[in-house]
Amino acid sequence: MPELRKDPILGRWIIIAQERGKRPTDFYTENKVRSTGGFCPLCSGNEHSTPHEVLVYGRAPSAPPDSPGWKLRVVPNKFPALIIEGNLDKEGDGLYDRMNGIGAHEVIIDTPRHDVRFTDLPPEEMQLAFLAFQSRIHDLSRDPRFNYVMVFKNYGSAAGASLEHSHSQLIALPVLPRMITSELAGCLSYYQYKDRCIYCDIIRQELRQDVRLVCQNEFFVTLTPFAPRSPFELWILPRQHSSSYASMPESWLPSLTAIFSETLRRLDACVPDAPYNFLLHTHPMRSEPLDHYHWHFEIVPKLTSFAGFEWGTGFYINPMPPEQSCAFLKEVRL
Repeated sequence: MPELRKDPILGRWIIIAQERGKRPTDFYTENKVRSTGGFCPLCSGNEHSTPHEVLVYGRAPSAPPDSPGWKLRVVPNKFPALIIEGNLDKEGDGLYDRMNGIGAHEVIIDTPRHDVRFTDLPPEEMQLAFLAFQSRIHDLSRDPRFNYVMVFKNYGSAAGASLEHSHSQLIALPVLPRMITSELAGCLSYYQYKDRCIYCDIIRQELRQDVRLVCQNEFFVTLTPFAPRSPFELWILPRQHSSSYASMPESWLPSLTAIFSETLRRLDACVPDAPYNFLLHTHPMRSEPLDHYHWHFEIVPKLTSFAGFEWGTGFYINPMPPEQSCAFLKEVRL
């Protein structure tokens, strides 16, 4: 029988349509992205085709900027959603509000190699991406026009990737995204009622029940959430309470890299080359540490469609219970 599940943070309802139950092999994904005709602007040797880098790791100190020899580069997006130059100039037009499209839109080029997926990066290279996220959030937080930085990766055409070369993105926004404000509000409501962080309570319950816990290490856990939007949706959370990704201790980075790598490899073993988005949820810029909020990554595979019912209701229909997704993910051999 189908089951309705309520997300305890957002109050969002999910339909678990178990009669549509599938195995991982039932999810066929067309995962091609746009070909660049043999030329890739993100590859090593093509640095001239991107805007000037704002951060680089791995290149010899004596080498000039925007030259080969790097392991990771961060560059402004050549076709940005928001631009960094200018003033917000907020204004009202009757009951409508508007402002200039001011922000920052950057591309984190994960590797100089075109044929390597993020999933396949060795730990020492994957760790550079998580370090770069921290560095860019720190830098952008000094700009008083910005209130939030969203870090994300689109992998595969179904997830919105437009280039084959592995890369992540970040967008600094002058306003808080509605998803984040709703999440903050849900967390605060729970905290005011129970005087505890809801994510900390989720982690404790999942460790105790062990039905949606995929893997864990010293500092992090990966779980399938109770009310997932997609089959194989995954959350990676720090075991210790922390509201700010940018404030994560350097000693946590190897553990974050290890669990992120294991999580993606388990997903890849279940649904090979599945398209996915990963998203960093962290507290707003210049915010003091929050007792009620807990930063985390969400990995959302694109294995189901979003059609009329979903658009009209805001409900998601998921054909696979998270407990079943978790069991498949745990049983694979890496």
